[in-house]
Amino acid sequence: MAARIRLARAGAKKRPYYRIVISDSRNRRDGSFLEMLGTYDPRKSPPEINLKVERIKHWLGYGVQTSNTVARLIKQHGLTEPPAQP
Repeated sequence: MAARIRLARAGAKKRPYYRIVISDSRNRRDGSFLEMLGTYDPRKSPPEINLKVERIKHWLGYGVQTSNTVARLIKQHGLTEPPAQP
């Protein structure tokens, strides 16, 4: 399985709200996912980012790739280096 941490869009038309999820890279953007790792609300000022840091570290430890946007959000939150392999 090629898992990936990425954004899944939620919310109404013209009111985006995103979930940060881990899913199989072959699934659709808003399709099924394994676990929800946080949320991102770009409409608030400043944008609101909520992350489950321990779970993200867990998945990064397994070598899971992130999308470019999620990588930027994680970096803004202060998480830069993936932990060593267990």
